[in-house]
Order: sequence, then structure tokens, then C-alpha cells
Amino acid sequence: MEAKVYNQNGKEAGEITLPKGMFDLSWNANLIHDVVTSMMTNKRINFAHTKGRGDVRGGGKKPWRQKGTGRARHGSTRSPIWVGGGVAHGPTKDKNYHRKVNKKVKAKTLRVILSQKLKDTEILFLESLFLKEPKTSKAKDILKAVSGIKGFESLSKKKNNSALITLDKKDLSVEKGFRNMGNVKIEEIKNLNPLDLLQYKYLIITNPKSALEQIPGKL
Repeated sequence: MEAKVYNQNGKEAGEITLPKGMFDLSWNANLIHDVVTSMMTNKRINFAHTKGRGDVRGGGKKPWRQKGTGRARHGSTRSPIWVGGGVAHGPTKDKNYHRKVNKKVKAKTLRVILSQKLKDTEILFLESLFLKEPKTSKAKDILKAVSGIKGFESLSKKKNNSALITLDKKDLSVEKGFRNMGNVKIEEIKNLNPLDLLQYKYLIITNPKSALEQIPGKL
């Protein structure tokens, strides 16, 4: 499978042979749903926490004697039916939401999403990406130039979650140039994951020859 490679000026710069099994898989909605929901659950931070009757301070003394008062019997003022008492069956921070995701399953999910994005013309291979100066204006110029490529016209116009740009290695100049653009995210290719792929419409892979070898779970 061949794919065109462009430079950051939006001009064709050659072709690249894509590895088999990475961009030619069919869509699997059930697999995507299971893995993505599990990953989102694993990112969940448990803030909700209530105190039960055993956690609330006080209430050690019996409010009144058991019999002879005409009132209902009570053993503690920290019972859930009392004001200031504990909460019955409330949420606690001890609950564990973690769900295991097998490495092979996660890797296949990544390849399935990459395959679908390639079919939908949402993956762009850039020969290289560099900024002489880490300026947002320079980064915008590159996006405008690249959006002239057929199929990527809305790249620079989309206000939210426009593009995920992957680098084969860390580049502070590029990161600083694009970090003020809310619709673009810069990430190293080795950290690529299904959540980011689904969140952003376009995927821009720079230095594809070395980058494709670093994709997590590659064949």
C-alpha cells in the first residue's frame, strides 16, 4: 500500500510504502467501544466520598434511655436518619473503576482506527516539520499551506480538535510554536493512543519512515 508524502509547504515530496497489517484492517465498532470506554474509565479520578455512621465524629452517647420516654428508641445521633448523621449507601473514594486492557487488544484497536482514518483521508504524511522560530504565526502558516492539499481543506478552519501532529522525536521549537493553538495537539508518535486518534479529526505523521517504526503495538 502506497501513500503520498508532502512537505510542510503543501507540495508532494514522494511516496511511502505502508506496512501491512497497520493500515488495512476493517472497522470493528465493538472492539473500539470496549477499549476506549475502558481507557476512559481508567483515567477516572474518584472524588465523590461520603462518611457513613461509623466515620462521622461524635454520637457515642445514647441520646435518651431505651424505654419510658414515649419516643422512638435510638442508639446514636449519627444514624443516617438524624441531621448531622452519616450517609447511608453513599459513594466512597475507595471504589475502584480500573478495567484491564490487554496490550495486544489495545494495539489492534490502534491499527483499526489508523486504517479507518486512512480510508477517510484523514491521515497526512509530512516529510518533515520544523520551525526556525517557535512562533504561533509560523505554525499557522504551515497549517494553511498544508490545508491546500486535497481532502484537508478544513484543517486550518476547524475550531476544535482539528489535528493531532505526531513527531518521531521531541522538538521543543515545534511544540512551542503549536502549543497556543487550541485545535492542535503535538505528541510523540511513541505515545500515540486510541483516545487521541478518535478525539482529533486529522492525524499528521511527520518523518513517516522513522515514525511508523515507533507506533505502539506495531507488527
